[in-house]
Amino acid sequence: MAEKSIIISAEEEAILLKPIDEYVGKIQEQIDALRVEGSDKVNSLKNQIAIAKENKNLTKEEQNKIIGECKKNLEKAKATEDANKQQIAKLIADAEGFLSKHYNSEYYNIVAKSCEAEKKAENSNFEKLKADLQEEHKKAVSSLKDAEEIKAEKYTYKNKLYDAQMTHESRIQEIKDRKHDAYMHKFHLIDLLRMSKYTFAQKQAQNFENYKYTFNMTQFLYKNGLYIVIIMIFIALCIITPIVKNTQLFTTTNILNILQQASPRMFLALGVAGLILLTGTDLSVGRMVGMGMVTATIIMHNGINTGAVFGHIFDFSAMAPTAKALLALLMCVIFTTVFSMIAGFFMARFKMHPFISTMANMLIIFGLVTYATKGVSFGAIEPTIPNMIIPKVNGFPTIIIWAVAAVAIVWFIWNKTTFGKNLYAVGGNPEAAAVSGISVFKVTMGAFILAGILYGFGSWLECVRMVGSGSAAYGQGWDMDAIAACVVGGVSFTGGIGKISGVVTGVLIFTSLTYSLTVLGIDTNLQFIFEGIIILAAVTLDCLKYVQKK
Repeated sequence: MAEKSIIISAEEEAILLKPIDEYVGKIQEQIDALRVEGSDKVNSLKNQIAIAKENKNLTKEEQNKIIGECKKNLEKAKATEDANKQQIAKLIADAEGFLSKHYNSEYYNIVAKSCEAEKKAENSNFEKLKADLQEEHKKAVSSLKDAEEIKAEKYTYKNKLYDAQMTHESRIQEIKDRKHDAYMHKFHLIDLLRMSKYTFAQKQAQNFENYKYTFNMTQFLYKNGLYIVIIMIFIALCIITPIVKNTQLFTTTNILNILQQASPRMFLALGVAGLILLTGTDLSVGRMVGMGMVTATIIMHNGINTGAVFGHIFDFSAMAPTAKALLALLMCVIFTTVFSMIAGFFMARFKMHPFISTMANMLIIFGLVTYATKGVSFGAIEPTIPNMIIPKVNGFPTIIIWAVAAVAIVWFIWNKTTFGKNLYAVGGNPEAAAVSGISVFKVTMGAFILAGILYGFGSWLECVRMVGSGSAAYGQGWDMDAIAACVVGGVSFTGGIGKISGVVTGVLIFTSLTYSLTVLGIDTNLQFIFEGIIILAAVTLDCLKYVQKK
């Protein structure tokens, strides 16, 4: 009985809300009256000016006349708006103060308690209904002897249970909606008062409520389950490392080291991510890095090169360090972009799977660079170049800024340009994209060109970070690391799904994991096992999303 007394009807809820709506409504009427010749007129006149500017049927003189008159009236309206601003602000503060004092205590809290009681009662009724249906089913089955009749009864019982479940879920959703609507009604009133110009706290309150309202545990685990497990692994490593190695794992120094190592890899992962978005991949990334390292080391070498390329000894010692660095960057970008375009062309023109075209690229690049250099390492680059390109400022490695810049640029390309929108469209459904007028060939080539440029920058930065030591074998396995980072970051191989934030997260996860396991003294081969398990888990969770939809 106590629960029933808590539960209120829709009519009772309306009675509770009425005095609040009336009080705020009266204030709203005053504000609206003040806005008629002020804010409302300002917005109206601005729209008139915009329409006049876009109206091709008007002559220049007619446009100027209309715009001139509107601007004169606009000045008056703005003056009125400014004159009423203080009074409006006072009225808004009065209304919001009233809502703050009365809304929750006199309305929302009562509705919320009612909804909780309704939910509890509904759950209890549902359990009772299920028990009754089960008992009814048992009695019906016990009175039957024919197998077909028993089978029919079981089918009827399952249908009744299903109908009961659907009705129950619908009722629970109605209760949830009612509570949510009661909470959000306050912001509807504030919306009218403020003309949608919420404060930061008001925006956050709405975002949190909407998150709670739409939260689904199953979907949450699908999206974040892997990250939760990885975080738990890192927590375990943080506990184990001081015990085993007598040193803290995530110190400021170690975190900066992780970010340094992750920075060149970020370029590679961002490049691969664009290709995965097109349901592709790139197996040549590691060999691209090797080619870039060799190229950059030769050009930025400290003195005359000791190694030869096709039997020729290069000497760039006469060039200034800055010129060397820029030339090295240019050549790295050119080489990686050209080879990337070759793989992209075969995919775009002949519909060849990028697994094949990039694998061929991988073999060609490795064979060419190894043959040309005889597989030797070209030693160190000029020591002034790292201090010039990626200096440490008060212990902070500025190579991280390069990675941040790359993330920002690629994010802008993906989210704010026509090419980026087309990239998602082609990745999601190339046939539909083609029908809508998007050139699949151009988008595919664009993705590979962007990837090639990023590979060039990444390999050049890695050369600078490592102070040279370029060889054809450098970068082995980096292709798998880049692909794995994208997969773990949520870039789906089904195409058209992925975020830059996910790629960044994936790179940081793998770099941190590798660094942590190395500090702990785990064998490199065992680290591959950890990476493989994480990749399998990430792809499995990604596949489950689509299995559920079918």
